[in-house]
Amino acid sequence: MSGVTYDYMEEYIRGLIPESEGKLKELEDFAKENGVPIAQKETIKFLEFMVSMKKPLRILELGTAIGYSAIIMYEAAGCNPHITTIERSEEMIKYAKENIKAYGLENNITIEAGDCLEVLERLEEPYDLIFMDAGKGHYNHFLPHCLRLLKDDGIIIADNVLFRGMVASDDLVKRRKITIVKRMRTYLDLVSQDKDLITSVIPMGDGIAITRRR
Repeated sequence: MSGVTYDYMEEYIRGLIPESEGKLKELEDFAKENGVPIAQKETIKFLEFMVSMKKPLRILELGTAIGYSAIIMYEAAGCNPHITTIERSEEMIKYAKENIKAYGLENNITIEAGDCLEVLERLEEPYDLIFMDAGKGHYNHFLPHCLRLLKDDGIIIADNVLFRGMVASDDLVKRRKITIVKRMRTYLDLVSQDKDLITSVIPMGDGIAITRRR
């Protein structure tokens, strides 16, 4: 069990989602076999749904990994968006570039190599949608930059905000994860208590928070 929902709920929800085919299935299999963290099936389906509704022309992603979610978002948008995605691991960047090239999306998905916070500090162009999926203990640090870069009607989708249920229950917190849990709680407090923002936290996957300006 993930600590966020019960096993039977996860199994049922995931059972409703059709299996991926072709290249996407290959990416999922590669991630599983090599221990690469990609968003859970139900989270990806939710992200795909939100992107298809929003139809963002400019997307910012924090955490590229092997390029899986960036490719999903591009295809879901249906409006030829440009995606900027940030990744610090040279190994992941190598895989991501190969996968993005296999889809012929080199001109549509740009990888910014480096630490998320450092890259965020130098970005200036506004984004319609920001997907936060990197540096779980730094979401609260990323937030000011994301809000600066977010268009007035833009949305922020943050994954892993309940972090295996630890964020919601002290009984689940592991000692070595205390700092991450405290910082994630700070992030959720910031986006929930700011009167200029409206946020919904969904107990799906590892927890998702959606934020936009009022």
